[in-house]
Amino acid sequence: MDNKTFEEIVVLWQADKKQYVKRSTYSAYSLLIANHLLPAFTGINDVTEILVQDFVLTKLEQGLSQKSIKDILIVLKMILRYGVKQGYLEHREIDVKFPTERERQEVEVLSRNNQKRIMEYVQSHFTFMNLGIYICLCAGLRIGEVCALVWNDIDVESGVINVSKTIQRIYVIEGGEKHTEVIIDTPKSKNSIREIPIARDLLKMIKPLKKVVNGSFYVLTNSAQPTEPRTYRNYYKRLMKELDMPKLKFHGLRHSFATRCIESHCDYKTVSVLLGHSNISTTLNLYVHPNMEQKKKCVEQMFKTLR
Repeated sequence: MDNKTFEEIVVLWQADKKQYVKRSTYSAYSLLIANHLLPAFTGINDVTEILVQDFVLTKLEQGLSQKSIKDILIVLKMILRYGVKQGYLEHREIDVKFPTERERQEVEVLSRNNQKRIMEYVQSHFTFMNLGIYICLCAGLRIGEVCALVWNDIDVESGVINVSKTIQRIYVIEGGEKHTEVIIDTPKSKNSIREIPIARDLLKMIKPLKKVVNGSFYVLTNSAQPTEPRTYRNYYKRLMKELDMPKLKFHGLRHSFATRCIESHCDYKTVSVLLGHSNISTTLNLYVHPNMEQKKKCVEQMFKTLR
Protein backbone atom coordinates (compact mmCIF):
# COMPACT_ATOMS: atom_id res chain seq x y z
CA MET A 1 0.00 0.00 0.00
CA ASP A 2 1.25 3.46 -1.02
CA ASN A 3 0.35 5.38 2.15
CA LYS A 4 -0.37 9.08 1.69
CA THR A 5 -1.44 11.84 4.03
CA PHE A 6 -4.98 13.23 3.87
CA GLU A 7 -3.87 16.46 2.14
CA GLU A 8 -1.91 14.50 -0.52
CA ILE A 9 -5.02 12.43 -1.30
CA VAL A 10 -7.11 15.64 -1.46
CA VAL A 11 -4.84 17.09 -4.17
CA LEU A 12 -5.11 13.91 -6.28
CA TRP A 13 -8.88 13.63 -5.72
CA GLN A 14 -9.44 17.27 -6.75
CA ALA A 15 -7.43 16.80 -9.96
CA ASP A 16 -9.52 13.71 -10.78
CA LYS A 17 -12.88 15.28 -9.84
CA LYS A 18 -12.24 18.46 -11.85
CA GLN A 19 -12.61 16.43 -15.08
CA TYR A 20 -16.16 15.26 -14.32
CA VAL A 21 -18.12 17.88 -12.36
CA LYS A 22 -19.49 21.34 -13.16
CA ARG A 23 -17.23 24.28 -12.38
CA SER A 24 -19.62 25.54 -9.69
CA THR A 25 -19.70 22.08 -8.02
CA TYR A 26 -15.90 21.83 -8.07
CA SER A 27 -15.69 25.32 -6.58
CA ALA A 28 -18.12 24.37 -3.76
CA TYR A 29 -16.07 21.22 -2.98
CA SER A 30 -12.81 23.22 -2.93
CA LEU A 31 -14.27 25.78 -0.54
CA LEU A 32 -15.47 23.11 1.93
CA ILE A 33 -12.06 21.42 1.76
CA ALA A 34 -10.10 24.66 2.33
CA ASN A 35 -12.36 26.01 5.10
CA HIS A 36 -13.17 22.82 7.01
CA LEU A 37 -11.46 19.57 6.02
CA LEU A 38 -7.81 20.59 5.58
CA PRO A 39 -7.66 22.55 8.88
CA ALA A 40 -9.03 19.47 10.69
CA PHE A 41 -7.23 16.56 8.98
CA THR A 42 -3.94 17.90 7.58
CA GLY A 43 -0.97 15.65 8.48
CA ILE A 44 -3.23 12.69 9.31
CA ASN A 45 -2.59 9.35 7.58
CA ASP A 46 -5.56 7.48 9.02
CA VAL A 47 -8.94 9.24 9.21
CA THR A 48 -10.83 7.18 11.79
CA GLU A 49 -14.46 7.22 12.90
CA ILE A 50 -13.44 8.75 16.25
CA LEU A 51 -11.68 11.66 14.49
CA VAL A 52 -14.67 12.28 12.22
CA GLN A 53 -17.10 12.13 15.16
CA ASP A 54 -14.96 14.68 17.06
CA PHE A 55 -14.90 16.87 13.94
CA VAL A 56 -18.73 16.80 13.77
CA LEU A 57 -19.16 17.71 17.46
CA THR A 58 -16.61 20.56 17.11
CA LYS A 59 -18.46 21.97 14.09
CA LEU A 60 -21.79 21.79 15.94
CA GLU A 61 -20.24 23.70 18.85
CA GLN A 62 -19.00 26.32 16.36
CA GLY A 63 -22.63 26.86 15.32
CA LEU A 64 -22.68 25.04 11.96
CA SER A 65 -26.04 23.50 11.08
CA GLN A 66 -26.44 19.74 10.74
CA LYS A 67 -27.16 20.20 7.03
CA SER A 68 -23.90 22.11 6.47
CA ILE A 69 -21.91 19.47 8.36
CA LYS A 70 -23.58 16.66 6.38
CA ASP A 71 -22.58 18.44 3.15
CA ILE A 72 -18.95 18.53 4.38
CA LEU A 73 -19.11 14.83 5.30
CA ILE A 74 -20.31 13.92 1.78
CA VAL A 75 -17.12 15.49 0.38
CA LEU A 76 -14.96 13.85 3.07
CA LYS A 77 -16.40 10.40 2.29
CA MET A 78 -15.83 10.88 -1.45
CA ILE A 79 -12.17 11.71 -0.75
CA LEU A 80 -11.74 8.71 1.55
CA ARG A 81 -13.42 6.33 -0.95
CA TYR A 82 -11.04 7.62 -3.64
CA GLY A 83 -8.08 7.04 -1.28
CA VAL A 84 -9.16 3.43 -0.63
CA LYS A 85 -9.75 2.75 -4.35
CA GLN A 86 -6.29 4.06 -5.27
CA GLY A 87 -4.64 2.01 -2.51
CA TYR A 88 -3.59 5.02 -0.39
CA LEU A 89 -5.82 4.15 2.59
CA GLU A 90 -7.29 1.09 4.29
CA HIS A 91 -11.09 0.79 4.05
CA ARG A 92 -12.84 1.92 7.24
CA GLU A 93 -16.55 2.09 8.03
CA ILE A 94 -17.39 5.57 9.31
CA ASP A 95 -20.78 5.91 10.96
CA VAL A 96 -21.23 9.36 12.47
CA LYS A 97 -23.98 10.20 14.98
CA PHE A 98 -25.74 13.56 15.33
CA PRO A 99 -27.62 14.79 18.40
CA THR A 100 -31.39 14.46 17.93
CA GLU A 101 -32.96 17.61 16.49
CA ARG A 102 -36.10 18.14 18.52
CA GLU A 103 -37.51 21.04 16.54
CA ARG A 104 -38.41 20.74 12.89
CA GLN A 105 -37.54 23.86 10.93
CA GLU A 106 -40.72 25.39 9.51
CA VAL A 107 -40.59 26.55 5.91
CA GLU A 108 -41.10 30.34 5.88
CA VAL A 109 -43.77 31.52 3.46
CA LEU A 110 -45.83 34.61 2.73
CA SER A 111 -49.39 34.67 4.03
CA ARG A 112 -52.02 34.73 1.26
CA ASN A 113 -52.80 38.39 2.05
CA ASN A 114 -49.16 39.46 1.89
CA GLN A 115 -48.66 37.53 -1.35
CA LYS A 116 -51.68 39.31 -2.87
CA ARG A 117 -50.32 42.68 -1.64
CA ILE A 118 -46.94 42.14 -3.33
CA MET A 119 -48.55 40.98 -6.58
CA GLU A 120 -50.92 43.96 -6.64
CA TYR A 121 -48.02 46.31 -5.89
CA VAL A 122 -45.99 44.95 -8.84
CA GLN A 123 -49.00 45.34 -11.15
CA SER A 124 -49.38 49.01 -10.20
CA HIS A 125 -45.62 49.80 -9.88
CA PHE A 126 -44.13 47.99 -12.86
CA THR A 127 -40.36 47.72 -13.20
CA PHE A 128 -38.39 44.84 -14.71
CA MET A 129 -36.85 44.08 -11.28
CA ASN A 130 -40.35 43.93 -9.74
CA LEU A 131 -41.51 41.67 -12.57
CA GLY A 132 -38.88 39.12 -11.48
CA ILE A 133 -40.47 38.92 -8.01
CA TYR A 134 -43.89 38.41 -9.62
CA ILE A 135 -42.44 35.62 -11.81
CA CYS A 136 -40.98 33.86 -8.74
CA LEU A 137 -44.36 33.97 -6.97
CA CYS A 138 -46.11 32.60 -10.09
CA ALA A 139 -43.51 30.02 -11.14
CA GLY A 140 -41.35 29.12 -8.12
CA LEU A 141 -38.00 30.00 -9.73
CA ARG A 142 -34.80 30.04 -7.70
CA ILE A 143 -32.98 33.39 -7.52
CA GLY A 144 -30.18 32.28 -9.88
CA GLU A 145 -32.75 31.02 -12.38
CA VAL A 146 -34.72 34.28 -12.51
CA CYS A 147 -31.47 36.29 -12.82
CA ALA A 148 -30.46 34.12 -15.82
CA LEU A 149 -33.87 34.39 -17.53
CA VAL A 150 -33.86 36.06 -20.98
CA TRP A 151 -36.96 37.12 -22.93
CA ASN A 152 -36.50 34.23 -25.39
CA ASP A 153 -37.01 31.83 -22.45
CA ILE A 154 -40.60 33.11 -22.13
CA ASP A 155 -42.84 31.69 -24.86
CA VAL A 156 -46.13 33.59 -24.78
CA GLU A 157 -47.57 31.57 -27.71
CA SER A 158 -47.34 28.23 -25.93
CA GLY A 159 -47.65 29.94 -22.51
CA VAL A 160 -44.52 28.51 -20.87
CA ILE A 161 -41.32 29.69 -19.17
CA ASN A 162 -38.29 27.57 -20.13
CA VAL A 163 -35.84 27.26 -17.24
CA SER A 164 -32.45 26.08 -18.49
CA LYS A 165 -29.80 28.35 -16.90
CA THR A 166 -28.72 29.78 -13.58
CA ILE A 167 -26.37 32.59 -12.55
CA GLN A 168 -24.19 32.26 -9.49
CA ARG A 169 -21.11 33.80 -7.95
CA ILE A 170 -18.59 31.08 -7.14
CA TYR A 171 -15.39 31.03 -5.09
CA VAL A 172 -12.35 30.04 -7.12
CA ILE A 173 -9.26 28.87 -5.24
CA GLU A 174 -6.12 29.02 -7.40
CA GLY A 175 -2.59 28.76 -6.06
CA GLY A 176 -3.84 29.27 -2.53
CA GLU A 177 -5.54 32.54 -3.53
CA LYS A 178 -9.33 32.97 -3.30
CA HIS A 179 -11.37 35.12 -5.64
CA THR A 180 -14.97 35.14 -6.84
CA GLU A 181 -16.44 34.92 -10.34
CA VAL A 182 -19.96 35.22 -11.71
CA ILE A 183 -20.84 32.30 -14.00
CA ILE A 184 -23.89 31.29 -16.05
CA ASP A 185 -24.39 27.54 -16.02
CA THR A 186 -27.03 24.81 -16.26
CA PRO A 187 -29.29 24.67 -13.16
CA LYS A 188 -28.88 22.63 -9.98
CA SER A 189 -29.73 19.22 -11.55
CA LYS A 190 -31.16 17.84 -14.81
CA ASN A 191 -34.66 17.96 -13.23
CA SER A 192 -34.21 21.71 -12.78
CA ILE A 193 -34.30 22.13 -16.57
CA ARG A 194 -38.06 22.45 -16.92
CA GLU A 195 -41.08 24.13 -18.52
CA ILE A 196 -43.46 26.06 -16.26
CA PRO A 197 -46.90 27.19 -17.48
CA ILE A 198 -47.38 30.97 -17.29
CA ALA A 199 -50.22 32.06 -14.98
CA ARG A 200 -52.95 34.11 -16.70
CA ASP A 201 -52.21 37.41 -14.87
CA LEU A 202 -48.49 37.07 -15.56
CA LEU A 203 -49.18 36.37 -19.24
CA LYS A 204 -51.31 39.53 -19.43
CA MET A 205 -48.35 41.53 -18.10
CA ILE A 206 -45.72 39.94 -20.34
CA LYS A 207 -47.55 39.70 -23.71
CA PRO A 208 -47.32 43.43 -24.63
CA LEU A 209 -43.65 43.53 -23.51
CA LYS A 210 -42.68 40.60 -25.72
CA LYS A 211 -43.65 42.60 -28.81
CA VAL A 212 -41.04 45.28 -28.11
CA VAL A 213 -38.18 43.69 -26.15
CA ASN A 214 -34.95 42.21 -27.49
CA GLY A 215 -35.25 38.40 -27.06
CA SER A 216 -31.61 37.97 -26.02
CA PHE A 217 -31.83 40.59 -23.23
CA TYR A 218 -32.13 39.56 -19.58
CA VAL A 219 -35.62 39.99 -18.14
CA LEU A 220 -34.56 41.64 -14.85
CA THR A 221 -32.42 44.33 -16.47
CA ASN A 222 -33.97 44.37 -19.98
CA SER A 223 -30.39 44.70 -21.23
CA ALA A 224 -27.53 42.49 -22.45
CA GLN A 225 -26.02 42.60 -18.94
CA PRO A 226 -27.59 40.40 -16.23
CA THR A 227 -27.93 41.26 -12.55
CA GLU A 228 -26.33 38.83 -10.14
CA PRO A 229 -28.20 37.11 -7.28
CA ARG A 230 -26.52 39.13 -4.50
CA THR A 231 -27.58 42.45 -6.09
CA TYR A 232 -31.11 41.18 -6.72
CA ARG A 233 -31.42 39.83 -3.17
CA ASN A 234 -30.53 43.29 -1.80
CA TYR A 235 -33.12 44.90 -4.09
CA TYR A 236 -35.75 42.43 -2.85
CA LYS A 237 -34.91 43.17 0.82
CA ARG A 238 -35.33 46.91 0.25
CA LEU A 239 -38.68 46.37 -1.49
CA MET A 240 -39.99 44.13 1.31
CA LYS A 241 -38.97 46.76 3.87
CA GLU A 242 -40.66 49.49 1.83
CA LEU A 243 -43.88 47.43 1.71
CA ASP A 244 -43.62 46.77 5.47
CA MET A 245 -43.57 42.99 4.93
CA PRO A 246 -42.37 40.46 7.52
CA LYS A 247 -38.72 39.46 7.00
CA LEU A 248 -38.61 36.61 4.49
CA LYS A 249 -35.61 35.24 2.58
CA PHE A 250 -35.83 35.52 -1.22
CA HIS A 251 -36.15 31.71 -1.35
CA GLY A 252 -39.39 32.20 0.62
CA LEU A 253 -41.02 33.35 -2.66
CA ARG A 254 -40.36 29.88 -4.09
CA HIS A 255 -41.64 28.29 -0.86
CA SER A 256 -44.77 30.48 -1.11
CA PHE A 257 -45.42 29.30 -4.69
CA ALA A 258 -45.06 25.64 -3.64
CA THR A 259 -47.24 26.10 -0.54
CA ARG A 260 -50.04 27.78 -2.57
CA CYS A 261 -49.89 24.85 -5.04
CA ILE A 262 -50.22 22.30 -2.20
CA GLU A 263 -53.04 24.33 -0.59
CA SER A 264 -54.86 24.27 -3.95
CA HIS A 265 -54.77 20.43 -3.84
CA CYS A 266 -52.36 20.10 -6.79
CA ASP A 267 -50.96 16.56 -6.87
CA TYR A 268 -47.54 16.29 -5.25
CA LYS A 269 -45.78 14.83 -8.28
CA THR A 270 -46.81 17.82 -10.43
CA VAL A 271 -45.62 20.30 -7.75
CA SER A 272 -42.31 18.41 -7.56
CA VAL A 273 -41.84 18.65 -11.37
CA LEU A 274 -42.76 22.39 -11.39
CA LEU A 275 -40.14 23.06 -8.70
CA GLY A 276 -37.49 20.99 -10.51
CA HIS A 277 -36.87 18.75 -7.49
CA SER A 278 -34.84 15.61 -8.23
CA ASN A 279 -37.35 13.46 -6.38
CA ILE A 280 -40.83 13.76 -4.91
CA SER A 281 -39.62 13.05 -1.35
CA THR A 282 -37.87 16.47 -1.30
CA THR A 283 -41.23 18.12 -2.04
CA LEU A 284 -43.10 16.00 0.51
CA ASN A 285 -40.57 16.64 3.28
CA LEU A 286 -40.55 20.39 2.65
CA TYR A 287 -44.19 21.22 2.04
CA VAL A 288 -46.57 18.42 2.99
CA HIS A 289 -47.29 18.74 6.70
CA PRO A 290 -50.93 17.89 7.50
CA ASN A 291 -52.61 20.34 9.89
CA MET A 292 -54.88 19.31 12.77
CA GLU A 293 -58.01 19.63 10.61
CA GLN A 294 -56.63 17.20 8.04
CA LYS A 295 -55.54 14.80 10.78
CA LYS A 296 -59.05 14.82 12.34
CA LYS A 297 -60.60 14.19 8.91
CA CYS A 298 -58.23 11.25 8.38
CA VAL A 299 -59.11 9.64 11.75
CA GLU A 300 -62.87 10.19 11.07
CA GLN A 301 -62.58 8.51 7.67
CA MET A 302 -60.77 5.58 9.22
CA PHE A 303 -63.61 5.11 11.73
CA LYS A 304 -66.25 5.36 8.98
CA THR A 305 -64.75 2.27 7.35
CA LEU A 306 -65.08 0.40 10.68
CA ARG A 307 -68.73 1.32 11.06
